[in-house]
Amino acid sequence: MASPLPETLTLVGAGKMGGAMLEGWLRIGVKAAGITLIDPHVSDEMQALAAAHGMSVNPAALKPAEVVVLATKPQMLDTAAPSVQALIGPNTLLISILAGKTLGDLSARLPNAGATVRAMPNLPASVQRGVTAAAAGKGVSEAQRQLADALLAGVGKVEWLGDEGLIDAVTAVSGSGPAYVFHMVECLAAAGVAAGLPAEIAERLARATIEGAGEMLFQSPLPPATLRQNVTSPGGTTAAALDVLMADNGLAPLMRRAVAAAKRRAEELSG
Repeated sequence: MASPLPETLTLVGAGKMGGAMLEGWLRIGVKAAGITLIDPHVSDEMQALAAAHGMSVNPAALKPAEVVVLATKPQMLDTAAPSVQALIGPNTLLISILAGKTLGDLSARLPNAGATVRAMPNLPASVQRGVTAAAAGKGVSEAQRQLADALLAGVGKVEWLGDEGLIDAVTAVSGSGPAYVFHMVECLAAAGVAAGLPAEIAERLARATIEGAGEMLFQSPLPPATLRQNVTSPGGTTAAALDVLMADNGLAPLMRRAVAAAKRRAEELSG
């Protein structure tokens, strides 16, 4: 049985991530007539989308909604809080995607919110291939958790965390992770140039390689280690490269340091 969808949903903050989520909700069947956008600087693109589907934008009177999704910049929480309070009724589910803002931060600034889910989506949500980690507050019912799951799944996969404290690690892995992959493409292309390829060809080859490998991960149920082994012939060229990447000072310790640095920064930004 399909998860229920909200009759009324208010999106506070219609930037890139909020806009990506909005498009996902429309695709899964959330009724546009029940959607309201709140943003003092709505982009022309979002204005056009709202007009095309009959969504309300910045209404004069703010009413409580079944679901309120908070997608402003984290530093705008204090400014937005009074308006958001007016959107939260006794049965409202609040979903926050504000980086660094804990369930405790949200409760302190939005005391009306009895049911809050904290979520961390990532940039591929804009192409419906995102992954979102979420943690539910104590006041969230099972029905509200299922509702949040249905909405977050509109832009990709969802992972539920039993401990909100893991969100900073999630931020370091999947939240920031797309940038690591993009940089890997840059590095692979640069290595191709160093090996003698023209820059344009090296970039196209590196880009297509990462695209194809990502699609294999998406389609295959096999673990990444098995996929790696399947393309590695003993004594071949791939094995020679992996001897470097899998050395004691290779990619694994470098990635651990990178993720640890991102996690520390996420912890510093909390509160």
